[in-house]
Amino acid sequence: MQLTEIRIAGFGGQGVMLSAHIIGKAAAVYQGAYATMTQSFGPEARGGAASAQVILSDKPILYPYVTRPDVLVAMSQEAYSRFLPELKPNGLLLIESDLVRLSDLRAGIRVHSIPATRLAEELGRRMVLNVVMVGFFGAITGLLEPDALRKAVIDSVPPSTRDLNVRAFERGFEYGLSTLHGERSAESEHPALPLEAQE
Repeated sequence: MQLTEIRIAGFGGQGVMLSAHIIGKAAAVYQGAYATMTQSFGPEARGGAASAQVILSDKPILYPYVTRPDVLVAMSQEAYSRFLPELKPNGLLLIESDLVRLSDLRAGIRVHSIPATRLAEELGRRMVLNVVMVGFFGAITGLLEPDALRKAVIDSVPPSTRDLNVRAFERGFEYGLSTLHGERSAESEHPALPLEAQE
């Protein structure tokens, strides 16, 4: 894969940091690539702003901070408003569709949406919305092998919640695949093409 900058943002309690950790671990541990992760919190641990930066590459990463993300995952309205201006032209935007309303969207930005919180609630625990989003990210971007992401999920959550988190990952991944195949195109105001996996 070519060097790809990713920002994941939302509010405290949504599992933003764990999402980033899983993506980075999938690349570095289970796919033999390189990854860096940095993170920041707002003034409140839960409910305040939270964001994480992940860089993936098939070569050593010389600078660990995201400058202009190729991918923005926005899980709250505040995250969308704050970080959308940083997204590269023709970048990819993934949003939590029940929590983010699109506005001031530049031409060329590719958008896919998923009701991650609702899908997590259907699985029985709202808290796994972040892993639903990781699955969705994996399907839409094609940057990482599904099995690498799945193994990273299993390795990053408590043993007592592994089965639930794997189901959350699969649910998000399946939703992403159906989005790409056009089954949910009407649910996105701005249907998008996926990033191509880089060799």
